[in-house]
Amino acid sequence: MSSKNGPEVPGKTKAGVSRRGFLGRAGVGGGLLGTGLLGRKGLAAPPTEANLAGPGAAPITLKINGKPRTLKVEPRVTLLDAMRNYLDLTGGKRVCDRATCGACTVILNGKSVYSCTVLAIDAQGKDIQTIEGISEGEPHPVSVAFVKHDAQQCGYCTPGFVMAAKAFLDGNPDPTEAEVREGLCGNLCRCGTYMGVRQAVLEAAEQMKGGKHA
Repeated sequence: MSSKNGPEVPGKTKAGVSRRGFLGRAGVGGGLLGTGLLGRKGLAAPPTEANLAGPGAAPITLKINGKPRTLKVEPRVTLLDAMRNYLDLTGGKRVCDRATCGACTVILNGKSVYSCTVLAIDAQGKDIQTIEGISEGEPHPVSVAFVKHDAQQCGYCTPGFVMAAKAFLDGNPDPTEAEVREGLCGNLCRCGTYMGVRQAVLEAAEQMKGGKHA
């Protein structure tokens, strides 16, 4: 079909603009409008740095080995990392960081815990004991027994084992070997010195019966 102005093009309006052309122009115009107006109002602007900032370091006080220690840490910092990186208490080791090996064991309110699973801010107001604080002028009986029975090889797991053993003996001062095996099952030794560990704990139990190190 033809008209006075020539053959008609399907989809073309009488004004000479096709639907595709109209939509294309509308899209360009809408984009410019959005850039000009929305950007000016801040609706399309990227968030500022202040909006992205997370919680910063906060001051906390930890009672470690009977003494208050004040430091500033982010809320996400674990007790293990706070002690190692901020307080230079490096006895507890960061090995698995998944609460499976026990190398980071400390005593918290009388119970052995994996310090890699405790947030430092949650440990406030609690009594924390580490391998650095169990001696009273002389090596602790558990430490002495570990050396005597060669209960360590590489030594990486030893501080955690000693702390777990002390906490175990504090609650069970006269254990059997089977009870020692079960009581320390949460600690792993890659060198396999479990027999030496059990013998050391049994001997330490005998040495601790006097109550001096209870």
